Amino acid sequence: MDPLSRLRWTALDIHSRARLDAALRAFPIPTGSDTGEERSLHAQPTLRSRATELIAHLGGREKALEAFGWTGRRAEWIALTCLHGGVFTRAQWTSFLGCHPEKVRRAVRALVAQGLAVEEAPAEGIHGIGRVCRIRARKIYRALGAGDFFRRRRITSRDVLMRRLLSLDYVLEHHQLPWLPTGAEKVAAFEALGIERRVLPQRTYRGATGNIRRHFHLGLPLALDTERAVFVYADPGHETATALRAWGAAHRELWGLLRGRGRKIEVVAVARGWEETSRADTVLGNWARGPRPSRHDTEIAREIERLEHVLRSGDVRLIREVCGDIRAGLVRLVELRDRARRRCGRGLLHRVEAWQTERLRGRLF
Repeated sequence: MDPLSRLRWTALDIHSRARLDAALRAFPIPTGSDTGEERSLHAQPTLRSRATELIAHLGGREKALEAFGWTGRRAEWIALTCLHGGVFTRAQWTSFLGCHPEKVRRAVRALVAQGLAVEEAPAEGIHGIGRVCRIRARKIYRALGAGDFFRRRRITSRDVLMRRLLSLDYVLEHHQLPWLPTGAEKVAAFEALGIERRVLPQRTYRGATGNIRRHFHLGLPLALDTERAVFVYADPGHETATALRAWGAAHRELWGLLRGRGRKIEVVAVARGWEETSRADTVLGNWARGPRPSRHDTEIAREIERLEHVLRSGDVRLIREVCGDIRAGLVRLVELRDRARRRCGRGLLHRVEAWQTERLRGRLF
């Protein structure tokens, strides 16, 4: 009897997995490949994590959660969530860990049992994402050095909830970028580049104890390094692009200053539905295109036209008289065009993208 037939007959009398594995080792089944590898009858599917390396922008803050009994990748997720909105869905956590949903269900129940979080139905009008887990314990935020984020434990509207979930989803997909999680970190990073606070997007809140000014008050993701700056806008499901345009107008001066300091500007609009994604794609495309001559500042437009005329004339004497030489004239022309872009807000962006989420897709209304 050949080895394979012997294995089949032996398997009929084997009732334990250990004995069957022993039989397989005795009679290996060839896979048909030349690598010499053997195939097991008990191969189990492997779920791999989307992000197995450490998340650099957390700066080791996740270690502070050891005091609450959370370590490793689960501690990283909790820290990531707290610093990027304070809310998440089970699908997002499952995707991050690359594990079976049952493990995430047990982890969520443990968070709730500790009094660190609550799990609740999403706000009215949001469908298809399941229940939402919200980190609400002040001590967690304090341990992470993000005490100002404690106010994020409250969800004041449907738009706020979706904005936070979408922001986290984009960070989850691009965790390797150097994100600046807190408002203080964002302000400090721009001040280090010599950019004044008055230029930064801000909002003043009035209260019984006085007025409070918050920079980057929407809490949207922002990444910055020595080469580029990535700004993320999350569309919670608006019917028009008015909010996106207002957000862009609030950042326009900042983008111009960053471009002048040699940073490439990337803008991403994150949305859940096809309509919002398509609308954002159109708006961002218009921002990325350079301004039409009719939109230039009148004085700058005249200077650009004059320089172009001189350089195109080919008259060496005239070029020397006006520009010094051809190279100086070209440099001056580029500077003027950049100034025109900064003033009208067009052509400042090096890359734009309308990004549609997969984990949060569903019927919005």
